[in-house]
Order: sequence, then structure tokens, then C-alpha cells
Amino acid sequence: MNDISEPERFFPVKPSLNPTFENIMRSYISKTVGTVLLLFLPLFAGATALDQLKNFSANAHSARGEFSQAQVKSGEKVRFTNAASGTFLFSRPGKFIWTYKKPYEQVLQADGTRLYMYDKDLNQVTVKKLGDALGSSPAAILFGSNNLEKNFMLKNAGAHNGYEWVEVIPKKKDTPFEKINIGMKNGIPEAMELYDSLGQLTLIKFTQFTKNPPVNAGMFKFVAPKGADVFEN
Repeated sequence: MNDISEPERFFPVKPSLNPTFENIMRSYISKTVGTVLLLFLPLFAGATALDQLKNFSANAHSARGEFSQAQVKSGEKVRFTNAASGTFLFSRPGKFIWTYKKPYEQVLQADGTRLYMYDKDLNQVTVKKLGDALGSSPAAILFGSNNLEKNFMLKNAGAHNGYEWVEVIPKKKDTPFEKINIGMKNGIPEAMELYDSLGQLTLIKFTQFTKNPPVNAGMFKFVAPKGADVFEN
């Protein structure tokens, strides 16, 4: 398993418009918040990574945070210095906004029925049915229903680099990723490793993770930017 002790990127460095598919907090934590966190640590002290993931899937109805994402070819050293990065917001099932801010501005947004993929450079929006786009993708783990075992085979994969890992194998054979590892810490998925059939590894780290913030359906309604070309798939 790769060392991902520095931040990187969930979609390619210049992600295509056909996605397959974001530290709980940064170092600053007030004494009051720190005390509250300590009260909850026993809940996860004896829990396996798989237990933590299932608990997160069942109880995290919404979340927001930041992500960094990078691709690594076989044999290369992991570096997050030039990673793509952005923000995410989701509400189960199937509502999310995944926004790339660097190095290119792109938005992947779903309203529960359709997925909108906006590329600012091209001023172009591609629209797909959400069911077809989500399926057994890594995004389904975070944003889909809480029935993970319907689409994935799950097992504990040990502890590495400060995380407890879950190995996730898509049950469908025609998915872009052959294996996904999810790094859990204190009940939160803080890292993901995505292995594709070409031997490339995509690494994602999640920070500023807030579980169950208030959200409403209107927040996920997509409005195409003025003058954008819209293509329905």
C-alpha cells in the first residue's frame, strides 16, 4: 500500500467529463471541540475499519469538506504538491456537488436523478442519468445508498500510514477501477486509493470533513451557466 502521508486527487489531474465518480479537521481544534471529540473516541477504539465504514454509510446522511487528488503511475513516488483540489458536499442518496478548483475549474453535480458535468474551460455541460453514472463507482461509496454490499465486496485490510483500511472490490466487472482501498480514522473516511485496470493509482485525501451539516434539495439543483453548451447523454 502506498504512503499517502502528504495530501493528492478522486478524478484524473485533468478529469474527463465521463467520471467514474473529498484529517477530519486541520490542526486547529479548540480545547472545547477537542474535549468533545475525546468523548466520542471510545466509540471507534475497538471498531474495525469495516465496522467504521458501515457505521459511516448508515449514519452520515450528509457531509461537506475539502479534497486533494492525484494520480500515480506504477513505481512513482507519491507527491501531493501539484495535486488537484476542491470541495465537496453530499446528501444521501445521490445528491452531491464535487467541485474542482485547481488546476482546472470543473463541477460534478447530481440532484438525485441526473448527473451534470460542467467544464468551465469548454463552457460545456454534459448530462447523464445518475444511475448509469454512479453504479459501482467510488462515488457510490460516499454519495450512494447505504447498501454498500449490494455493489461491492468488502473486507478489512489492516492498518497503514495512520489509517485502518477497508478493501472494496466492485462486483461488476466492467468498472474502471478494479480495487478501492478506504482509509478510516475515528469513523471518518479520510483517504481513498483507487486502482484501475491500467496500473494507475488515484489517491484522494479528505480534510475539513463535517458530517451531517444541514442541507436541502434545492442546494443540489443545477443551473447551467449562461451561454454554456448542454449535451444530454
